[in-house]
Amino acid sequence: MAKTLTLIKNGEQVSFDKEPAAIFKTLRNGRYTVTIAREKEPRSLDQNALMWLWFTCMEAETGTPKQDIHDYYCRKFNRKVINWNGRQEVIAQGTSKLNKDEFATFLNKIQADAATEFGISLPNPEDRFFEEFYQTYR
Repeated sequence: MAKTLTLIKNGEQVSFDKEPAAIFKTLRNGRYTVTIAREKEPRSLDQNALMWLWFTCMEAETGTPKQDIHDYYCRKFNRKVINWNGRQEVIAQGTSKLNKDEFATFLNKIQADAATEFGISLPNPEDRFFEEFYQTYR
């Protein structure tokens, strides 16, 4: 069974979520490989809220329900190839398993597509007129 030890580095400081020696004591004799991989942060609530705010705007502008807009963009930009009954199938995935970087890329694609396909400008929170946009579509 795999053992997990989380390492946190902040500047020159390194800390662990558990005492490493305690984990090592639980291992049986043998050779082990230790791999250090950077954790990917899950999408943020702010990113998710921004997506649904944008979809509310698009619903108002196009008349298409925002859940349909969500499903459309998942099918367009968040696809996965799976093996199903001996053949490869392309399926649309939801957004809940995307990490922060993946979700940012997904949002950028939506923003660009909305502008080119529908002529809808979707602002980012740091944009000048975002507060007005937020008040309109929240």
